Formats: sequence, C-alpha cells, structure tokens
Amino acid sequence: MEKSQKPLPRHLTDFLDWLDIEKGLSSKSQENYSRFLKKFLDWLKINKLENLKPHELSPDHIWKYRLFLSRHPLPYSKKTLKKTTQNYYLIALRSFLNYFANRDISSLPAEKIKLAKDKNERIVNFLNLEQIEKLLDVPDVSTLIGSRNRAILEVLFSTGLRVAELVSLNKEQIKLKTETKDLEISVIGKGGRIRTVFFSQRATEWLKKYLETRNDKEKALFINYQGGKPGARLTVRSIERLVKKYTVLAGLPLITSPHTLRHSFATDLLTQGVDLRLVQEFLGHRNIATTQIYAHVTDKRLRDVHRQFHGGKNLE
Repeated sequence: MEKSQKPLPRHLTDFLDWLDIEKGLSSKSQENYSRFLKKFLDWLKINKLENLKPHELSPDHIWKYRLFLSRHPLPYSKKTLKKTTQNYYLIALRSFLNYFANRDISSLPAEKIKLAKDKNERIVNFLNLEQIEKLLDVPDVSTLIGSRNRAILEVLFSTGLRVAELVSLNKEQIKLKTETKDLEISVIGKGGRIRTVFFSQRATEWLKKYLETRNDKEKALFINYQGGKPGARLTVRSIERLVKKYTVLAGLPLITSPHTLRHSFATDLLTQGVDLRLVQEFLGHRNIATTQIYAHVTDKRLRDVHRQFHGGKNLE
C-alpha cells in the first residue's frame, strides 16, 4: 500500500522515525509527541474515522477535534483541559501534518491548525537587533569592569542563558581554542536538566578579551571587583542591576532585564526561520508550549509587516 493511501493511525511509526532521523529529537521528546498525538488518533476512533487518509483530513475535522479538546471533561472531574494543555495536542498534530508535507504526502497544511488563545497568556518583552546593539555598545570596554560587563551582555544574548545559569558558570568551563572561534559548553538548567549552549563568534571574542584580564585564582567566570581587586562570584541581583543601568544609559525600555535578552535570543531565532522545536532545545524548555509564546510574538511581527508592506497599495 502506498504511503498516501495508508489511514492516518498507520503513519504514527513513520512519523516518530522522522522525528528521530530528520528532526533529531530525543527519545523523551518522541515519547511526548506520541502521547499527545494519540489523543487525536483516539478521537478518530471514537468518531469512526480511523480509516481516514491524510488527503481526506479537512478543516472541519480539525474544528471538531478542537471542540473536543476544549469541552471534553477530564477523568473524574468536571474541569476541562487548560488552554496550554490543549495546545500541546494541537502542536503535536501540526508536526504530524508537517511530516506529511516533508514526505510529499498530500494532506491539510499545518498552518490550518490554530492554537487555542489563552486570556492569561504571558507577555513577552524583547529587544530588536538595533536595540540590542545600543545596549551592547554602552559599557566602557577600556575599563576592567566595562570589559567584563560587555562580555556578560554578549553572552546573555548569544546563548539565551537564564541569569542564574550565567552566574553559575566557572572559568574551567570556558575552553577557548586558538585554532577555532567556536565555543559550546554544557550547563545544568531548571530541574537539573543538562543542555548544550552555543556562543557566537562575537561573544566568544569578548569573553576571550575579558578572560585575558583575569590572572586571579577565583573559580567563578564572572566576579565582582571591590576596590579594584578580584572578588566573589557575581550574583543574580548584580547582573540585574548592571543590565538595568545600561538599559537607562542606552535609552531602552525600562522593563528590560536579563531575561529580556533571553526572550530576544529566542525571538531572533524564530524570526530567522529556526524551527520551534530547536528553539525549545536551545532554551532548555521542558515543554514545547512554553516555547510557543515566542511563536505568538513572531506571528504578530509577520502580520504587522504584511499590513505595512502588502496592503495592495499599487493595485488600480
């Protein structure tokens, strides 16, 4: 039987193989996708649609499935699924449709699946690249502290590190090789989860300049300088204060914080077309729905660009 003629449920194994080989997702991520997609396959069976083929899937089917997710009560409860949880299932289904498109199997476009709106949706504050440049240019790099602070800002934006992860870094983790300008290290994030973070060439160069000023025996990567002498490891609060200081000097929104640079890192990746699942890996998010907040931001930016530059102004 040709792949295009197989019913939807019979594509599950091939889909998971695709996530493994093409997307490079971990076995845990594949397990999550399988679990979330099973909800849709169960819904097909309940509605006697288990023989539905990819090309037969319609927007009406998706609408009815969304109603099912929105209204179906949880086991032993009168409550229904939260909007964020509904989106887990919808994101898995989106990826299923992306798999069909990748394998040239005719089906509904993934864009036809809209995510549930959450009235309590988080607001993401981020800086555009022009604002980032303004912020990075503020520290006086002719001074020891200015050089350190420039390196801190560069690393925050380059890696998307949480501020707590940044202050936990040690000098021994930074192994700069003379023959390459690439740098990647492993960090332990929330929940003890280990991930790899990557430094841009520019961030690596500023980090190297800062480390060239260090001839002390302190273990921490970023330290304070009380009285001009090397001191203890910088704290989260110290990083927050220096970001706030440079924010004011650069004339940027006062809500800017170290986490704003993490948001800016993620938003820039998505704007450049990086897959949401990869951004999740970069950020160390446990759940894809947490990363989804950035997709909402980029969707809005695309809409604004479309309105500004594609209003049909030149049509007669």
